[in-house]
Amino acid sequence: MSREKGLPSPFPRKRFGQHFLEPAWVEKLLRAVAPGPEQTFLEIGPGLGALTRPLAARAGRVVAFEIDRDLVSALRDAAPSHLTIVEGDFLQVTAERLRDLLTGDAGGWAERAPFSARARAEDPTRTPIRVVGNLPYNVASPILFKLVELYSGGVPLADATVMLQREVADRLVASPGTRKYGVLSVLIGQTASLHRLFTLPPGAFRPMPKVHSAVVRLRFHAPAPAPTDPAVFRAIVQAIFTRRRKTLANALLAYEAGREPFVPDLLRRADLDGRRRPETFTIAELVRLADAFASVSRRAVL
Repeated sequence: MSREKGLPSPFPRKRFGQHFLEPAWVEKLLRAVAPGPEQTFLEIGPGLGALTRPLAARAGRVVAFEIDRDLVSALRDAAPSHLTIVEGDFLQVTAERLRDLLTGDAGGWAERAPFSARARAEDPTRTPIRVVGNLPYNVASPILFKLVELYSGGVPLADATVMLQREVADRLVASPGTRKYGVLSVLIGQTASLHRLFTLPPGAFRPMPKVHSAVVRLRFHAPAPAPTDPAVFRAIVQAIFTRRRKTLANALLAYEAGREPFVPDLLRRADLDGRRRPETFTIAELVRLADAFASVSRRAVL
């Protein structure tokens, strides 16, 4: 295992965006999470196990995803029976593979998945799952979208308590009409309520990052409101926020269907003012917009 001289821990690998949390902040995070003995957790990026070990001591079971194979080896050496260490990229996991892990059929992903007979009898795939993680800054947004994808795919995620770069947290919890409000706020906020819990200074990590961090909790729920066509909704949101300072009518030109002459009629049907800027629209209003476009697309196909 690669080590830096004078340090008892592996040298953090820049390509994985590794910044290890200091013990005092681990305890603060655990108090915020408040794990229970009957709860199941997914941990993303356990690293040196500073959070993993005390989490496993308080939770019913933990499935931890680690991409660094050297760290995986060290974590497995000291893993208790109810802790499963998965070597691999969390962004590659599917809902089906995650269900296999939760029922003890690791299929080559993990060294072991020793869930109790009682847990299997209770059907782990239907037990609410909590998520915790110190997310690498370079892939934090994709991981958040992966969590929404898994929830939409039937994985019963209850909540996720994650550490993020403060700038990402600001965009995540932003409200309509603010400069930070955008794609992340809308597409994550449609499926989860979002709350910032506390901020962390650079000194909370080793090595120290150049930015502050924040802990945010996501509580997952059914899409509210649910768009008629989720793909159209996502495409329109991503398109119009590339022109966030334009009027909505002009920003829709970034969406393929927005070049059609029926845009003014669709805006009237959605009861939206095309002179407003995209950043001023609520999630519910954007769903109405997407539904109006989806209805035209369906008629065109028919």
